[in-house]
Amino acid sequence: MSAARENVHIAAHAVTVGDAHIPQLGFGTYGMSGAHLQKILVSALHHGFRHIDTAQIYQNEADVGAAIRIAGVLRKDVFVTTKVWVGNYPRDRFMASVDESLRNLQSDYIDLLLAHWPRGGAGIDEQIEGLNKAVDAGKVRHIGVSNFNAEMLRAAVKLSKHPIVTNQVEYHPFLDQGALLKEIDASHTSLMAYCGMAVGRVFREPVLKEIAARNNRTVAQTVLRWLIQQPNVVALSRTGRIERIPDNMHIFDFALSDKDMETIGKLHRLDGRIVNPSHLAPEWD
Repeated sequence: MSAARENVHIAAHAVTVGDAHIPQLGFGTYGMSGAHLQKILVSALHHGFRHIDTAQIYQNEADVGAAIRIAGVLRKDVFVTTKVWVGNYPRDRFMASVDESLRNLQSDYIDLLLAHWPRGGAGIDEQIEGLNKAVDAGKVRHIGVSNFNAEMLRAAVKLSKHPIVTNQVEYHPFLDQGALLKEIDASHTSLMAYCGMAVGRVFREPVLKEIAARNNRTVAQTVLRWLIQQPNVVALSRTGRIERIPDNMHIFDFALSDKDMETIGKLHRLDGRIVNPSHLAPEWD
């Protein structure tokens, strides 16, 4: 398959919420920066990735902007998600922080802007107010939240004039997100999954190894496929190794059986959550 045809193939897979078309597979940038991240992202873009996830607190938005330009991909063809840090939630800081993100990204708009955590900065009403003002100002196309529980998501949807198109949360085979997924469905929004590899724990799971081998796939491909095969779920892939990028992208040319989906879905456990900062996190579902 040619690179051009491959890119069209990847771009065709999206979760649609209102008028937002969120590419179903994104590239996460947490914990990476500088020349190394730029090199990784250029390769990811050349291999067909069209969704990049970053955040103000990652301190790598400028690297994302630079990589898009270096890769020679049109800005309109890349879906960029970034997040406002909790310290910038107050009304006197919110829009200035968005302007700084725009400068760093070398762009005059952000495709998707999220409130990064529900606690630690300002109330949900003020967070949603800031997000909506960013849309009204023409600086942001779509808005959402991150790390919200089901009750908080429901409140955010009710408060917002513009659609809340996603809730970005930790999600992998060891973490049960059933309650949140029910609210995602009821609120007509989406779940964007980060930490899909559970910080490497999936690679040690015998059940996942068996399913991957039987499908002639890697464990990473299997987990990413499990995520995006669920309704209204977007998966963020992340790797610091260029050689893994092509494999992580190739998850649209196979499907897991209903039995495999169910088996993976039963791997969750009570101690499955990994990301849980006490000063930022809500009371989880």
